Amino acid sequence: MAGDNQLVKALKENSVRYIKTTANATDAIEKTTAEALEGVPGLEKHELEDEHKQSPNHVGNKNHEDVCLTPGCIHTASKVLEAMDPEVEPCDDFYTFACGAFLRDTNIPDEKVSVNTFSTIGDRLQEQLRTLVSEESPANEAKPFRLAKDFFKACMNKSLIEERGLKPLTDIIDNLGGWPVVVGDAWDENSWTWVEAVKKFRKYGYSVDYILDFSVGIDLKKSSQRTIDLDQSALGLSREYLIKGLEDKIVQAYYSYMVDLAVIYGADRPRAEKELNDSLAFEIKLANISLPNEKRRNATTLYNPMKIEEVQKTYNYIDWLDYINAILPEKLKVTEKEQIIISVPTFFKDLEEVLKTTPKRTIANYMMWRVSAFSSFFLTEELRKRQLVYSTAISGKQEQEPRWKECVDMTSGSLPISVGALYVRKHFKEDAKRTALEMVNGIRSEFQKILTTVPWMDDKTRKAAIAKAQAMTTHIGYPDEIMNNSKLEEYYKDLTVDPERYLESVLAMNVFGTDYAFNKLRQPVNKTDWVTHARPAIVNAFYSSIENSIQFPAGILQGQFFSADRPRYMNYGAIGFVIGHEITHGFDDQGRQFDLDGNLVDWWEPDTKKAYLEKASCIIDQYGNYTEPSTSLKLNGINTQGENIADNGGIKESYLAYHKWVEQNGPELKLPGLDYTPEQMFWISAAQTWCSVYRPESMKMRITTGVHSPAQFRVLGPLSNMRDFAKDFNCPDGSPMNPTHKCELGNVTLRSTEERNLALHLMVGAPLPEAPGIFYETPVLQGTPPSPSITRNHRGRSCMISHRRC
Repeated sequence: MAGDNQLVKALKENSVRYIKTTANATDAIEKTTAEALEGVPGLEKHELEDEHKQSPNHVGNKNHEDVCLTPGCIHTASKVLEAMDPEVEPCDDFYTFACGAFLRDTNIPDEKVSVNTFSTIGDRLQEQLRTLVSEESPANEAKPFRLAKDFFKACMNKSLIEERGLKPLTDIIDNLGGWPVVVGDAWDENSWTWVEAVKKFRKYGYSVDYILDFSVGIDLKKSSQRTIDLDQSALGLSREYLIKGLEDKIVQAYYSYMVDLAVIYGADRPRAEKELNDSLAFEIKLANISLPNEKRRNATTLYNPMKIEEVQKTYNYIDWLDYINAILPEKLKVTEKEQIIISVPTFFKDLEEVLKTTPKRTIANYMMWRVSAFSSFFLTEELRKRQLVYSTAISGKQEQEPRWKECVDMTSGSLPISVGALYVRKHFKEDAKRTALEMVNGIRSEFQKILTTVPWMDDKTRKAAIAKAQAMTTHIGYPDEIMNNSKLEEYYKDLTVDPERYLESVLAMNVFGTDYAFNKLRQPVNKTDWVTHARPAIVNAFYSSIENSIQFPAGILQGQFFSADRPRYMNYGAIGFVIGHEITHGFDDQGRQFDLDGNLVDWWEPDTKKAYLEKASCIIDQYGNYTEPSTSLKLNGINTQGENIADNGGIKESYLAYHKWVEQNGPELKLPGLDYTPEQMFWISAAQTWCSVYRPESMKMRITTGVHSPAQFRVLGPLSNMRDFAKDFNCPDGSPMNPTHKCELGNVTLRSTEERNLALHLMVGAPLPEAPGIFYETPVLQGTPPSPSITRNHRGRSCMISHRRC
C-alpha cells in the first residue's frame, strides 16, 4: 500500500508541473508515470497494462486508492490537462476553465479556418483514408474500390490537369450555349432559353437548381412515398449576404471573383465588369424574393401540394410538364395529374416578373458563372489560386490545403460508400458499436423518463411523445451491407471513373447520383435503406425527422468523443452529449412537427404546444442576447433554436443516463493529476468536446448563415441552465454559470435579459449592449470543394455540426 500511495502522490504532485513545461502533454504525463514507477519497489509498468486489460475503472477493482492508472486513463488525463486552464473560476466561465489552454496555445494552420475536436479527429481520419485510397489496386479488386482509387489518382494528377488546361470546361460551355461575357457580341441570344440550358445542365452533370430548386424526396405528410419538390433558387452566395448588395464586403469579394474568373476564361475586363454586375443584380433579385431561413422552420408552410396542371395554370411562364420530365431520368415520366410540392408559392409568383424583366444575356451570364465557378476547382492552378483569394476574403483561410488532403476529401465525399467500406474494414472497432448502442438505449430511457415528469405536457401529448421516442431507430457505425462486396457492386454498377479526366469524372458522378435519387420517385420508401446510412467515414451525427432515426457513423466513435479505454464519465460527457443532442432533435422546434412515423402532422394539444413555444422562446431569447466577442455580432436566436434546444436536452439526458449507469455498475475512479469528482469530469468532458478556435472571418460567416451557435455558447448556454452542473461545482446563486432564472427542459422559467447580458459579459468579456442530399457545389461562399454525389439535405435532417457537411 505504501508503494501505491507513493505512486498516486507522485502523479498528483508532478502532473501539472510537467504539463506546464513540456510541449506535448501526453508525453508529459506518461513521463511522470514512468518516473513515479521507478520509485515504487516491485511495481512494473506491465502491471498497469494488465490492469487495463481487466477494465479497472471501477472503485473496488485492484487499483491505487481512487485513481485510475491504466495507460488509457493516463492518456485521457494528459489530454484533459493539455486543454484546460484550472486558474479560471469554473463558476464564472466554464468554457475557458475547460478549454483555456487550448484557446491560448492553438494556432490555426494557414490552410484551415478553425481547429476543434471535429477537425482534429478529421485530420486523423484523413491520414487513414489516404493510405486506403492511394494503395495500388490488385488485379481482382472489386469495382467500388477501384473507383475510389481511380478518382483519387485523377485528383492527384496535377501535371495532367495543367496539361489539359481550360479545354475540358470550355468545350462543355460551348455545348451548353456559350458564356456571353466571354463570347462577346457573337453570342446567339435567339437560340438560348434558361429552360433549355437547365435541360443541358442535367445531361452534363451540373446543378439544375440555379433558377429554381428541383428535388425528389420523401413526401412529408405521406412518408411512405416520394414526391417531386420545387423550391426557391440555390444561390451562389448566402441570401443573408446578397440582400445587403455591393455595400457589403463579402458581396464585393464575390463580385470581384465573378469578374476575374470571366477574364481568365477570355472575357474583356470592362465588359465583364458591366455584364456581371447585371448578373449579380439578377441574383440579388432571386435572393430578395426567397424566403429567409427564419421563415422556413415551419414545415407546414413549405408543404403546398399541387397537380402539375394546377401549377401550369397558376405559374404559366414555362411548360412545367416538359420541364419536369426533362429533368427526371429518361425512363421515368409523369403526367399533368402528378401531384408535386411547391415549397414557396410567393417565390414562384415573383419569379415570373424577375425573369420577364431580365435580359436573356444577363441570365445566361449568371448561369454560366455558376457552372464555371463550380468547375474551376477541378482545373488549373491559376483558377484555384484565384479561388483562394476569394476564400481568404470570406473565411480568412490563407493557403490551399495539401493536395492529398483535398483529394482524400473529394474521394470520400464523392464515393462515400466505397471509401467507407474500406475504412470500417480496416479501422473500426466493433466494441465501439456495442458500447454506443448501450449508451443510446440508456440515454433514450432517461429522455422518456423526463417526458413522464414534464409538468406542462398533457397526458395525450405525453403519450404520443413517449411513443415517438420509443419508435426512434438507431444506426451506429455502419450497416452490415457495407461489408458485402456484391451489394457495393450492384450500387455502383452504372458508374464509371476515368483516372485521366478529373472534371469529367466529377460530372459523371453527379449524373449517377442524381439518377439514383430521382429514380426512387416510384419506389416504396425504405426508411432503413442501407445506402442512406452507409457513409461511415465522417465525423458527425444525424437525426432525420422523416425517418425518426438517429445515426452515429463510425468516424465519430473515436478520439475526444469515445474510447473504451477511459472512464465512462468521459464518454457520457462527450459522445453521450452528442447522442442526447440527436435524440432531442426529434422534439426541437422542427422535429416536433413530425410524428413517430415521420409524417408531418400536428400531434400536440393546443395548451401543450403553447407551453412548448414559451419554452422555445426562452431559448431564443437567451441565445439571441449572446454577443460573440471576436466579431461583436449577436447570435441569431431563431435560426439556432433547434440546435440549442438539442444541446440543452442532450446534456441533461446524458448526465442522468451516466448516473443510472453508476447505480448499476458502481462508481468510477478519478483520473491521475485531476482532483475532480466523476460528475465534475463529466461536465469537463462535455465542455472540451467544443474547444474551438476560429478565424474572425469564419466566425462571422458562421453566425450570419449557420444554425449552430459558436462553440463557447454550446457550453455556456446549456450548462448555465443546468441545476446539476451548479450543484456539482458548488456555484453560488446568481453567479454567471448559475443564474437565478434558467431555460430548463422541464420547467418554463425565464431569465431576464439584463441578468443574462451581465453574466455573458463576465464570462467572455463581450461588450454589454447599449439598450435593455446532390451537392453539385458547396456554396461558393465556403471556399471549399464540392461533394458531388451527396444529396442535398432533405427537410428535417439535423446534424451535430455544419449542415453543409451532413
